[in-house]
Amino acid sequence: MGAPRVLLLHNRYRIEGGEERSVALQLAALERAGIAASSLERRSAYAGRGRAAGALLRGGEAPDDVAAAVRELGANVLHAHNMQPLFGPRGLAAGREAGAKVVLHLHNARLFCAIAVASRDGEPCFRCRGRFTLPGLVLNCRGSLPEAAAYAAALSAQLPQVLATVDRFVAPSRYAVGQLALLGVPKDRLEPLEHYLPAEAFAQRSGAARGSYALVASRLSGEKGIDTAIEAAAAARVPLRIAGEGPAKDELVRVAGSSGAQVDFLGRVARDDMAALLAGAAMVLMPSRYHEFSPYSALEAMAAGVPVLASKLGGLPELIGAERCLPANDAAALAERMTDLWQRPDLREHDGESLLRRAKERHAEGPYVERLLDLYERL
Repeated sequence: MGAPRVLLLHNRYRIEGGEERSVALQLAALERAGIAASSLERRSAYAGRGRAAGALLRGGEAPDDVAAAVRELGANVLHAHNMQPLFGPRGLAAGREAGAKVVLHLHNARLFCAIAVASRDGEPCFRCRGRFTLPGLVLNCRGSLPEAAAYAAALSAQLPQVLATVDRFVAPSRYAVGQLALLGVPKDRLEPLEHYLPAEAFAQRSGAARGSYALVASRLSGEKGIDTAIEAAAAARVPLRIAGEGPAKDELVRVAGSSGAQVDFLGRVARDDMAALLAGAAMVLMPSRYHEFSPYSALEAMAAGVPVLASKLGGLPELIGAERCLPANDAAALAERMTDLWQRPDLREHDGESLLRRAKERHAEGPYVERLLDLYERL
């Protein structure tokens, strides 16, 4: 194939998060490695519901823009992250026809699930798989029957084209690879590519012993289990700060008000301010109700030397260690572990140092770039 020339493709979400972080870090790593790379992005926040639905049902809009970007860069790799709804499989196909091999980076279950997170009624849900997307419509997972119908129809109809167009699928954890293979991604074209963080993201040492609050850094939505964190913080009498925005905010404010917990809702926190927020934290809580593949919020807490308490679901045990994971929806178990950490600063420091070492060993930039370039070479 020769030296890789890489076009990154990403449809940014209405509420941005870890996937946007992944794209930015990948582009930065490629540039630092001397690889010719650029990005082409669309923003769902700038598209009305009607335009988004139309693009979804058509399999994307303006595929010629993708082909033009491939030709302008001379790209021989098109590395796509989220493609829905504005790029779609038509965008991937246009890039391939323009001469690029196609990698699709699966950060979630969007190929099959209308809401991507594969969660319903407070627990994981894998009813939709392969081209069988009818449960998403019957259960109205989008909260709007027209939207649910559009996603059910589009995801089912477009899957064969996606599978025929993509040369290689990657996912950010071994758990994600296994689960996506069960749902219908060809196992022989699917492999893990773990996240990385740049050198400046790693603390010199843990400061968790001096931490003065527990922290949740997350989209505010039901599947994140933040109400469980609030209940546990009340029982453990640990101050809680919640950074993020999302549709569940009003309900979470109500839960916090009736719980007796000391909770501060910080809203969306800029990345530059997140480092200071982590530096003052005694622990980070991730009580998810669904199988997160490999959340950046956990990795960034590890790199800051902050203990992480998380649900025993998805890729979280693989990321932080199974010994730090607890049953989902178990506020009592979470409160007990929070109390142990809160009352023992030495334990917080020890666990924070252990996680910092784990992050440096497994998620440094150098090994990530080696794996990424090996992937491109094998294309």
